[in-house]
Amino acid sequence: MSQRSRRRRGNSLIEFTLVGIPLIFALISIFEIARGMWIYHTLAYAITEGTRFASVHGINCSTSPNSCSTTIAGIAGVIQYVGVGLQPDLLTLTFTTNSGTSTSCTLQDCLANYTTANWPPANANLPGMDVVISASYPFSSAIAMFWPGTGRGVVFPTFQLPATSRERIQF
Repeated sequence: MSQRSRRRRGNSLIEFTLVGIPLIFALISIFEIARGMWIYHTLAYAITEGTRFASVHGINCSTSPNSCSTTIAGIAGVIQYVGVGLQPDLLTLTFTTNSGTSTSCTLQDCLANYTTANWPPANANLPGMDVVISASYPFSSAIAMFWPGTGRGVVFPTFQLPATSRERIQF
């Protein structure tokens, strides 16, 4: 082995360390930011669609001969159908009427427990009144594993992604 090749031994390892590790961190960061954006967009779209569904099921849907009134479970079903990938036990929903009355539940509980009462309720389902549906969904990122001090037994922090939609009752 020549003198020159002995001096160059280990250069590849040092170059990979200086370039490869930051590149891997950048790639993981890009994927995690994209995943967070996808979850937020899905959450916002699901809440918007649920609010639209509620806004067309006002007082005129519960008067005879119509029978198109809906319940919190029905609206939650629309949110679950549109919110692909959102875990029902982690998604917290808040249904607020024009009068300020609100009902909060996880999507899982909304689907199971709120099956009989019409929503919006009789005193807040007139055309022109607003309905508001808000949601909160936790997001935990794998980027946190690169934070200083993380090790075995360290719980990664979660961020609450919020979404709110307001619509006027149409019918």
